Amino acid sequence: MGYRIPEETIEAIRRSVDIVDVISEYVQLKKQGRNYFGLCPFHGEKTPSFSVSPEKQIFHCFGCGAGGNAFTFLMDIEGIPFVEAAKRLAAKAGIDLSAYQLNVRGHDDGKAGEAKVMIEAHTLLKRFYHHLLVYTKEGQAALDYLQARGWTKETIDRFEIGYAPDAPDAAAKLLDSHSFSLPMLEKAGLVTKKEDGRYVDRFRNRIMFPILDHRGETVGFSGRLLGEGQPKYVNSPETPIFRKGMLLYHFHEARVPIRKRQEALLFEGFADVISAVQAGIDYAVATMGTSLTEEQARILRRHAETVTICYDGDNAGMEAAWRAAEQLSALGCRVKVASIPNGLDPDEYIRVYGKDRFVGEIAAAQPLMAFKMNHLRRGKNLQHEGDRLRYIEEVLREIGKLPSPVEKDYYVRQLADEFSLSLSALNEQLSRYKQETSKPRETSANEKTSRPTLTKKLLPAFHNAERLLLAHMMRSRDVALFVQERVGGRFNIEEHRALAAYIYAFYEEGHEADVGALMIRLPDELQSLASELSLLLVTDDVSEQELADYIKHVLNHPKWLMLKEKEQEKIEAERRKDFLTAARIAKEMIEMKKMLSSS
Repeated sequence: MGYRIPEETIEAIRRSVDIVDVISEYVQLKKQGRNYFGLCPFHGEKTPSFSVSPEKQIFHCFGCGAGGNAFTFLMDIEGIPFVEAAKRLAAKAGIDLSAYQLNVRGHDDGKAGEAKVMIEAHTLLKRFYHHLLVYTKEGQAALDYLQARGWTKETIDRFEIGYAPDAPDAAAKLLDSHSFSLPMLEKAGLVTKKEDGRYVDRFRNRIMFPILDHRGETVGFSGRLLGEGQPKYVNSPETPIFRKGMLLYHFHEARVPIRKRQEALLFEGFADVISAVQAGIDYAVATMGTSLTEEQARILRRHAETVTICYDGDNAGMEAAWRAAEQLSALGCRVKVASIPNGLDPDEYIRVYGKDRFVGEIAAAQPLMAFKMNHLRRGKNLQHEGDRLRYIEEVLREIGKLPSPVEKDYYVRQLADEFSLSLSALNEQLSRYKQETSKPRETSANEKTSRPTLTKKLLPAFHNAERLLLAHMMRSRDVALFVQERVGGRFNIEEHRALAAYIYAFYEEGHEADVGALMIRLPDELQSLASELSLLLVTDDVSEQELADYIKHVLNHPKWLMLKEKEQEKIEAERRKDFLTAARIAKEMIEMKKMLSSS
């Protein structure tokens, strides 16, 4: 029995499925000319920039840069590994993969094998805990507690909530009897080793909330103590399969509703999500009891245009909501904040006031700026002149961060009306803050600067030449061989150099031009570039002269850079009054320019 899918089988799957059919299950596509267009599922947009080519069997978004083939699309939209995407596409194509022993994580090395065993151990333990809760006298007190707080049997089953018995080694014995290695279980965070060498359970006398990753696999637990005592919650530690900063609770179930609504409802805790889902809100997710991480924020941004934050109503909850809102807003999310009254958390509010009133609170969520204005009022007496001026100054600084001129004008007018201030005075103060923040800041040599995924600007001639060469190379074996002989690996941009290497290798393996087949062989970081270049409008018949012109730009670029360096050396020599050296450099520059003009 084989352990990986042969290349010819992958190729058969690719040729047997139509990418338009695959993507149409997630995106409404409309044909325009030779391609299909729709709204990109990977970022929020109102004007379709997501293109699907049935001819090349690829997709590309001109808004966010996402691109690839049918395999890539399924992997990105469902958060699944390559093997799982291949299995789903094979099922559509009617291709049997039962002859291959496939690891769902797409690897067959030792680490992947260990991860697989860890997941199996967590899954078995989840079922054990759930059975104890629902079907045994031992779990009755925990079940009564959950039902008393308003959770139905259906909800408990849906989230597979369980109960860890008050015994030192119930889980350890169960897993050991199923031939799981106890040292491996310790590494997985399920048991701990005592000084005398005995292994005991991490979770005892606790209501157990399984934590599933974005593929729906059980990778951890959060256990709430039944009764009084400390700590109230014990969570799985960081393990090879559980990175809490990379996961959102309930995301595997909420992904599709979030995409459909283009909105996510973000909570802080598991109980809030469970109560919200029982109340009919299926697009709810939560962080893992910590502040929103950058990766969690990016996951939300990839799937939703709007994020409504619903944290606890106390001061700590509102401060956390502010920080989360800033992160999401910086990534381009439209952020709203639902403020829960009376200092309650969302779960408590639903239990006290009912689901209908809670749904109303979510519907009445404030725009981010309105939330900030209300939050900045806290702790200030606006009848006091000092507090009032401080409040106006703080609000103006936040207004200055807004990207929309209309929003800025709206909130400035609101501030003017509330405090009987002139618009001109407020706008003048706003301009001063803008000047302060727009001053250039010195950056260290090691500081990394971020850039947007796609930049809409004119590219240098050599950059355009490299892109066009690669586009033609993907369409023609002969062009690729022509470029390989004259340019080889001397592309100036690292990404282009890497893609060229893959194209050369593709043809050396004996393949004919086929963008879809090439895409399967590309690493993730090159797929977006390849899909974008393959959709460039270039002629199929390109002349040798045109190719020679492109190659000239590519090969001459380092020489132009050298010429610029010489220019700087000449200026430095003149500054030192070393005119002899400056004259020598000037002569070298003349010779270099002659060579460049004649080449």
